Amino acid sequence: QVQLVESGGGLVQAGGSLRLSCATSGLSFSNYIMGWFRQAPGKEREFAAAISRSGFQTFYADSVKGRFTIARDSAKNTVYLQMISLKPEDTAVYYCAANPLFSFARANEYDAWGQGTQVTVSS
Repeated sequence: QVQLVESGGGLVQAGGSLRLSCATSGLSFSNYIMGWFRQAPGKEREFAAAISRSGFQTFYADSVKGRFTIARDSAKNTVYLQMISLKPEDTAVYYCAANPLFSFARANEYDAWGQGTQVTVSS
């Protein structure tokens, strides 16, 4: 029933931008912290950004702070990740996730995940 579908990934040059979208269904959107995680080849999945249930509070990994912006649209049950000034080290599969609990950055507390969208940043 719960479904998260990411879109917007692609290939960009270093310094470019992308806007990822995560369309959700089957959940009460406003009851979840929403987050973005990413996983580069050969590396563990890592936290990138999260947004509170109200949308009033955001939290970012140090590696993306100042370059990425997370937002949510309650009318569309959709969360976004605007990425600018992309670097080759941002290359990863980006996953959208929903968290019914309290932590912004702990992956274990997120219980619904999308399939991911590939972001590749060339140098």
